[in-house]
Amino acid sequence: MEEYLVPTQFGEAGFVEKKSRFIGRVWPVESEQEALEKIQAMRKQHYDATHNCWAYILRDGAVRFSDDGEPGGTAGMPILQVLQREGLYNVVCVVTRYFGGILLGAGGLVRAYTKGAKIAVDAAGKSVKRVWMSLYVPCPYTFYERVKLETAAFGGIIRKTDFGSEVEMEIMVPQQAVQPFLSRLTDLSAGVIEGLEIGEEYRAFPTE
Repeated sequence: MEEYLVPTQFGEAGFVEKKSRFIGRVWPVESEQEALEKIQAMRKQHYDATHNCWAYILRDGAVRFSDDGEPGGTAGMPILQVLQREGLYNVVCVVTRYFGGILLGAGGLVRAYTKGAKIAVDAAGKSVKRVWMSLYVPCPYTFYERVKLETAAFGGIIRKTDFGSEVEMEIMVPQQAVQPFLSRLTDLSAGVIEGLEIGEEYRAFPTE
């Protein structure tokens, strides 16, 4: 299964540029219909806005954008290019503009819509969708902090931790990192720590 980036969650951020108010919003979506529903919802919510410009990219290949009345190439395409530069898929972004009475010019519009999309992406965060292996890793307390460090070093995530006679962890690790990670734990603990594979999931986890 392929590995790709998606928004972690809904993200929203805004700013004012020469009295025009811009509001950027980003959502994770699973279909073109869902993307269009988000766009339509913003049109209804901001019916009094001057423009609701948008772009979306779906993993199945659907890529669309709209300037919604702004001069051609100054809004939808800059939004799309932000999503592409960020490497995101299954994502829709809408940047709403309330005109403040001062013209921004083509360059100013491009910069404003680029910024609106970027700050919305930053607010949403990014997650990696890939095959993750779930590992059961029991370890003595003396190795707990070291295991946490090694988990981070291998791009893993500690999903659950139980503190009993020893520390018992459920750790999610990218599929390709499983064997190197388990070998590393065995080596650093001189064989004391032995992890066990307990499951597999194809899902997204935050990159940070």
